[in-house]
Amino acid sequence: MPSELIQQFLQRESLPDSYGIDAIDWFLPLATELDGILKSIDSAYLLGINGAQGTGKSTLANLLVSLLSDKGHKVVQLSIDDFYLSRADRHDLANNIHPLLATRGVPGTHDIALALRLIHQLLSTDLEQSIAVPRFNKAVDDPFPESAWQWAEKTCDLVILEGWFVGSKPQEEAELAIPVNELESNEDADGTWRGYVNQQLGGQYQELFDRLDSLIFLKAPGFDQVFQWRSLQESKLAEQQPTAANTLMNPQQLQQFIQHFERLSRHCMDTLSGTADIVFELDENHRIKARKDNG
Repeated sequence: MPSELIQQFLQRESLPDSYGIDAIDWFLPLATELDGILKSIDSAYLLGINGAQGTGKSTLANLLVSLLSDKGHKVVQLSIDDFYLSRADRHDLANNIHPLLATRGVPGTHDIALALRLIHQLLSTDLEQSIAVPRFNKAVDDPFPESAWQWAEKTCDLVILEGWFVGSKPQEEAELAIPVNELESNEDADGTWRGYVNQQLGGQYQELFDRLDSLIFLKAPGFDQVFQWRSLQESKLAEQQPTAANTLMNPQQLQQFIQHFERLSRHCMDTLSGTADIVFELDENHRIKARKDNG
C-alpha cells in the first residue's frame, strides 16, 4: 500500500510526520499522474525538479523513486550536483577566469558534457549495457572515484534530474549590473563572475534543460528561508558522514556559501512560478500550501 511505503520512507529518511501528511496529500497524487504518463508512452521520460537549497528536491526525488518503483517502473535518479567539476578543475577556473569559481554550485562548475552524454544514454531505447552514474562527495568537495559510482539498468522508464537551478533560463544582461549581496559587491565588483555564470547557463545547460519532458518547482517562501533550511541539510550531512564532520561548514561559512546561489535562486523564484509545469508553494514551516499547474 502507498501509505505503508510512505511510512517506511519517513522512517528511513528520518522525516517528521508532517512530511508524511504532505506526501499523501500532494506527492502521492503526483506519483499517480506520473504512473499514468509512463504507462501511456513508449519512451523514457525525463522529469526535472527545481527548488532552492533545502526545499526538499532530493527528498521528493527519493520518494518518487520509491512510489513509482513499487508500481513496476524502472527509475534513475540524478542530481545536477553529481556533475560538479573536481576541486582541481575549479581551481583552474578560479585562476584563469575568476576566484569565485573555485566554489562549486553555479553554472560553469559542472561537467555538462558528461551530463548530456549520460542523459542521452539513459533515454535511449537501444542501449545494450548498464551505465555508470557519477556521484559527488560534498563532504570532501570532490567527485567519488569511478569505482564508487552507481550503476543504472540499461533500460529505464523515468529519469529524474533534480537541482537548484534545473530548468532555469539566463538573466537579461541588464539584470546583472547591480550586486544582490555582499559577496557580489565585495568579490565581483566588476561583474566578471556573474557574467560568466550567466553566459554558461545560456550555453550547454539549456541544451540539457531542453530535454526535460516536464519540470516541478518547489517554491520557497523567500530566499531568507534558504539559510535555515540549508543549515538543516548541513546538520543531516554531518550525521550521515560523522567522519567528515570537521570538513563541513559552520554557520558563518554557510552564510558566505549560500550567497553564491542567491542571484539565480531569486531569479528562479521570479520566473519559474509561471513556467514550470507544476509548482508546489512551500510555507515557512516547510509545508506545502498550494499547487499550481502551468501546463
